[in-house]
Amino acid sequence: MKEKPDVLQGTLTLMVLKTLDVLGPLHGYGIARRVEQISGDLLSVNQGTLYPVLLKLEQEGSIASQWGASENNRKARFYRLTRLGRKQLEAETRSWEQTAAIIGRFFSAKVEDLR
Repeated sequence: MKEKPDVLQGTLTLMVLKTLDVLGPLHGYGIARRVEQISGDLLSVNQGTLYPVLLKLEQEGSIASQWGASENNRKARFYRLTRLGRKQLEAETRSWEQTAAIIGRFFSAKVEDLR
């Protein structure tokens, strides 16, 4: 069975922000499962990758957290997007779309386009 690739650190930030924007407050496990679900289970998100991103986003003020009970009544930290996080999401989305467009140009370029 082929192993799923880990999510790249910089892209995970955008995925976390977008997940919280769409779904509202969510615990870390829920965020990880949602990223995997949206990717069609092609990406793998482990705690060692996710929690440093959550900590950094919280320290920056992009997300806030509070303790609560999960679906199975376990104590969990729930994360939510802040106003600053929404602005960061908008900026990072624009940046990602611009980068994707530039890369797209390279994939669609023909030899005659370069002359």
